[in-house]
Amino acid sequence: MIQKSSGSGRRILTYPAIHPCDSISPSTLLNSLIDLGGDICSYKSKVFSVYQRNARETFRQIANLLLFLQEIRDTTPDLPHPVILSLSELHLTFQKIRCLLEDCTRDGTRAWMLVNSDRAANQFRIVIRGLATGLDVFPLSTVDMSNEAKDLVELIIRQARKASFEPDPDDKKAVKDLMRILNHFEEGIAPDPIEIRRILDYLGIHKWSSCNKEVKFLDSEIGTEFSNGENKTKLELLCSLMGFMSYCRCVIFDTVDFESQHLNGQCSNISKDLKGINVDDLKCPISLEMMSDPVTLSSGHTYDRCSILKWFRSGNATCPKTGEKLTSTELVPNLVLKGMIQQYCAENGIPVVVSRGKNRDISRTVMAGSSAGEGAMKMLAGFLINKLVNGSREEMNKAAFEIRVLTKTSIFNRSCLVESGTIPHLLKLLLSEDSNTQENSIAALLNLSKHSKGKCVIVENEGLDLIVHVLRKGLKIEAQQHAAATLFYLASDEENRVLIGENPEAIPGLVELVKNENHHCKRNALVAIFGILVHPENHWRVLASGVVPLLLNLLRDSEREDLVTDSLAILATLAEKIDGTVAILRRGALQLLVGILITSTSRTGKEYCVSMLLALCVNGGLDVVARLVKIPSLMGSLYSQLSEGTSRASKKASAIIKILHQFYENNSSSASVTSVLPREQFVHVW
Repeated sequence: MIQKSSGSGRRILTYPAIHPCDSISPSTLLNSLIDLGGDICSYKSKVFSVYQRNARETFRQIANLLLFLQEIRDTTPDLPHPVILSLSELHLTFQKIRCLLEDCTRDGTRAWMLVNSDRAANQFRIVIRGLATGLDVFPLSTVDMSNEAKDLVELIIRQARKASFEPDPDDKKAVKDLMRILNHFEEGIAPDPIEIRRILDYLGIHKWSSCNKEVKFLDSEIGTEFSNGENKTKLELLCSLMGFMSYCRCVIFDTVDFESQHLNGQCSNISKDLKGINVDDLKCPISLEMMSDPVTLSSGHTYDRCSILKWFRSGNATCPKTGEKLTSTELVPNLVLKGMIQQYCAENGIPVVVSRGKNRDISRTVMAGSSAGEGAMKMLAGFLINKLVNGSREEMNKAAFEIRVLTKTSIFNRSCLVESGTIPHLLKLLLSEDSNTQENSIAALLNLSKHSKGKCVIVENEGLDLIVHVLRKGLKIEAQQHAAATLFYLASDEENRVLIGENPEAIPGLVELVKNENHHCKRNALVAIFGILVHPENHWRVLASGVVPLLLNLLRDSEREDLVTDSLAILATLAEKIDGTVAILRRGALQLLVGILITSTSRTGKEYCVSMLLALCVNGGLDVVARLVKIPSLMGSLYSQLSEGTSRASKKASAIIKILHQFYENNSSSASVTSVLPREQFVHVW
């Protein structure tokens, strides 16, 4: 009746439970309860790094209760209806116990569970007393059972009420030691590695990968707490633990054992099988668009957070899909579905719409979040600098890798590592003969180039030539891919756009990368070219690189929406000048562009199509217009942009429609027309 929970869709230290339906038969409920009890007992084989004493007492109580329930099933096949109240209460309690044990044994949560030992002990106390409450209302006189079974029930009730669930003494000592280390970070005192190892050993964290799971979990919790604007004290503690675990990951563990990481050039394939998935199930029933932050209501139906909140703000208290009145307006994040949506979008080249909550989550990383977290990061930066300067080849590689990981999502970490002077040392490693060291270094520089000062430091240390060197001659295609992305971020500065354009290898290198079969390479190269084009003087350089036929082939052959949109963006920019229009028209692109406008599902892609068609009409003259008016399906697509397109697409579609109407009025006869291009630049459209 109740499926086994994976825990992946539930926030830790929350205990949702589903009340059995009123119409359920007593025997079905009893069987489900026994199965659930067996599921709980299966947790005995799992590792409890904390709460071991409380877990043992819980298992003992559940085992005794299962003996009672199994005897009822064996002796009373037809259970009377009055037992449903008791069994339902026990079922709710069993669900909460399973969630609690799930939290105690869940990978990546050990440090957080340790510092929440008081809260967890109280929850153990509540759920065990819930067993006594459920048994209190059991009608013993209505079922056939032995006196021993009745005595067992009374024993369970007494013990459940008297049981003392307190934090284990060893847990309390470990918390005290951990808090002392956090205080050292606040005071700028380097903690004793022996003390750190003692805490990690107590928690059962013996590998880099285990420590990394702790960091990822804490980062996720920090993002959720920040978005929800919850307890500030709790948020600071999470940030402090995040700093502690990040420090441990870099300083304590010498070897990276996680196969999906890039230390040794290995990257696991985490793609899941999405075959059989109905795409409509990934869309919000209200907005009919792909969900970015799916949440589930008490009715069991899932909606995008922003859509359902708007529904509630309109005064509705019902489920939009079923119309049933909601017992609660609580929104439970559907993390499993969110992961599937992100994976589906990634595999199909669909841009993921980031929720507003996620944007706030990014902004919170500007600060460390706590004094201990800030102190830990500053000490860690010094440690990594030392490894980059004085370490062995392996230590340099690991230091570059750790910087890469630390700077991937944290603005504060980027700032701290830029200020500490890591960039010049990372730039030197770009010339390394070790492919993994080169890849980790350029990936770290990519993250640091997202920081405003990081861009300046890279260019000031002659990093541009080194990055272009990796773009052209990188030892691994991944390194070339990261180099292209780094150029994109550097190109956000006008002076850098000039310097990149003047480098004779930069634009040809990006164009060459577009030819690579790897779509990540193509995408990074395309967005970098688009960024460089913002500087007018780079227009002719991009045209001279031969990119136009390459992009038109991409439009014809690629099934990825993101690559098509990026190619259209570049072509639309090139078409704004006459020489760009000439290059595009000579390749017979008109029919192709109209076809994309008609069939594309991307609003952005349609906007670029409309923008390019307008530029081609203006720069290509009446010959282009004459060709367009012969395509009957074009007008319908243009008119749809007036109401369905972006504001820019709407204005440009209106301009094209006006041009086409003027052509009809002025050329009612079949007289030939000539192009407004200079004679030497006349383009015949075929």
